Amino acid sequence: MALFLLDHGAGNVQSLANTLRKLGYEFSWISCPEDFHKASSIIFPGQGAFGTSIEHLSEHGMLEPLREYIKSGKPYFGICVGMQVLFETSTESPSARGIGVIPCQLEIFDHVGKAVPHMGWNSADLLDPTLANSPSEAISPSAHYYFVHSYCAKYNPEKYPAAAEWAHTTTQYGQELFVSSVRKGNVFGTQFHPEKSGVAGLTLIDTWLKQSQIEPVSASPTTRVPRLPKPKDGFTKRIIACMDVRANDEGDLVVTKGDQYDVREKAIPSATLSNTTVKTAGAVRNLGKPVALAARYFEAGADELCLLNITSFRHSPLQDQPMLAVVRAAAEHIFVPLTIGGGIKDSVDPDGTKRPAVEVAGAYFRAGADKVSIGSEAVHAVEKMRAAGGKGDGTSAIETISKMYGIQAVVVSIDPKRVYVDPATYDGPYKDELVYGKPDGPETERGKAWWYQCTVSGGREARPLSAVQLAQGVQTLGAGEILLNSIDRDGTGLGFDLDLINMVKRAVTIPVVASSGAGTKEHFVTVFEEADVEAALAAGIFHREEVGIREVKDALHEAGINVRSTNSA
Repeated sequence: MALFLLDHGAGNVQSLANTLRKLGYEFSWISCPEDFHKASSIIFPGQGAFGTSIEHLSEHGMLEPLREYIKSGKPYFGICVGMQVLFETSTESPSARGIGVIPCQLEIFDHVGKAVPHMGWNSADLLDPTLANSPSEAISPSAHYYFVHSYCAKYNPEKYPAAAEWAHTTTQYGQELFVSSVRKGNVFGTQFHPEKSGVAGLTLIDTWLKQSQIEPVSASPTTRVPRLPKPKDGFTKRIIACMDVRANDEGDLVVTKGDQYDVREKAIPSATLSNTTVKTAGAVRNLGKPVALAARYFEAGADELCLLNITSFRHSPLQDQPMLAVVRAAAEHIFVPLTIGGGIKDSVDPDGTKRPAVEVAGAYFRAGADKVSIGSEAVHAVEKMRAAGGKGDGTSAIETISKMYGIQAVVVSIDPKRVYVDPATYDGPYKDELVYGKPDGPETERGKAWWYQCTVSGGREARPLSAVQLAQGVQTLGAGEILLNSIDRDGTGLGFDLDLINMVKRAVTIPVVASSGAGTKEHFVTVFEEADVEAALAAGIFHREEVGIREVKDALHEAGINVRSTNSA
């Protein structure tokens, strides 16, 4: 079998390459139009915008050869954008014309009762239930798969008969049904990312490859049954393990964690982490090696991992070969989404070479990252946008990266802190965002009022911008997700700041990840029950093994909160 992968030039394609190597398959990359004639099977993986993908294929002379390859009857597997290019058009890029095998338009999700993008784990329901136990069926109806997209093929046989004709599975998000996979003849495609869907995803890819070798043109049409929205969709809450990575005083990259962002040891404790490593006052707190911890969290069932580069080479990130190497190594061992943060901005190398943020992000995507996290640069971009009347100029890191790779690739990390004011006299610009201490709340908060001010530089510098203003601003610029921290709660173990989270959650329509303050498994239950965020993140309690990911998920399951089983990691 001559298996080829098609790189459309945007997004993380390295993860699929890692998956194929893990499964034991050899493959080549399509590097020119002539390679299509050499292929007996093609997989087109991809993240990014529909228009950007079509533009890249056209500019490199690959759109027509791809169209001819699909017509040839040889096996084709399209993933995410690789499936979307089969459609005629997308409202994301109305002027771009897809291959048109499926004469239907992709449309954006509505925002009724859900965040957009659809980002996280969901089920894929077979339209032909008799296939569920077939050894040749790649998709498991009992598994969850990872989705990250804003545009979809709506499933409505009367309104969209062409999409329904191709539909192999449907997925429900909120009260919308959409086509989550297509299958007809030699063509198979998934809106979700199997290479980022743990064991279930690896099994799907392996099954399709084996089947394409045995019967390369045998995929029979799906027998479709009527499908109506269910009372509740299969969307799950995500548990994210975060690792702050920095160089210690010896120059080694380690995972660290501090209280209110101070990562150095304050004393010499008698206990040690491993009975072999002595902690020294003033030394960078060392909680483990990033690749080893990432692999451990993947095995434990984490739904997503986050690596934040908190110091080294932040001013010239493309010179940070150790961090890029960490990303590459981690991506070889984990098959769930990976977010990278730190230094994602326009920068200049020591030799004077200018590096735009989109180039920096591209390097991390090629290394195996799925999303990039932007912090301080987002604050400055929103301040600039507000000064210009509320519209971006297209030059910020958020705008350039989301244009190239799609909004789902851009996470903004917000680091706010409380600013206390006199509740009786305050009449400042943030009076509509004031939070008042509850009479039955913590004693230190009773009778007080505060608003949440944004900071930059790891919380060291405050800016005249509220958390709500920043959240709304980054959504306008093109961010697809918010990672919401709390300087006041970080490292306290007191639980997530629900007032802050609810305020930001109400202000935006993109997914929100709650961070800072988790100390027990019950804190995760509380934040999902009382704030309805899409995900919750923790670091220190996982690193120190005070609370395990399996413990958290068991507690969520017992509380009736839908989570992905840790057994399917």
